[in-house]
Amino acid sequence: MVLKGEILIPGGDVKGECLVLSAAISFWGGVDPRTGMIIDARHPERDRTIAGTVLALPGTIGSSSASAVLLELVHAGNAPAAILMDAPDAILLLGLVVAREMGWPTPPALRLPASQQAALAGKTLLISSDGNIAVQ
Repeated sequence: MVLKGEILIPGGDVKGECLVLSAAISFWGGVDPRTGMIIDARHPERDRTIAGTVLALPGTIGSSSASAVLLELVHAGNAPAAILMDAPDAILLLGLVVAREMGWPTPPALRLPASQQAALAGKTLLISSDGNIAVQ
């Protein structure tokens, strides 16, 4: 199966296991940038790590600091391998733009409707730079 994502932040080919979150998340206070762990006590995926995963986000809970947390995740090597978003979140994605401007390896971000994300849970995905998402 191959899906097509809309490229929000371009990147190279990446491969990783897909972690589909079952609820929206706030990166500020919801994810530990030092470890990549979900630390929000109310989040259903608490204690799971987003580091190295293809992170499928059904939504985000806004905070102007989300971009800083994502930037810290990239700097610490704990960022997801790629991000799939139901809807673009400009504040969150700003962290990837800044990371790229700083010359750090930046995971790609793509728009993929939440209705298509659920079926990807636990599967290994190969995301190519043209936005194709292959399920392996």
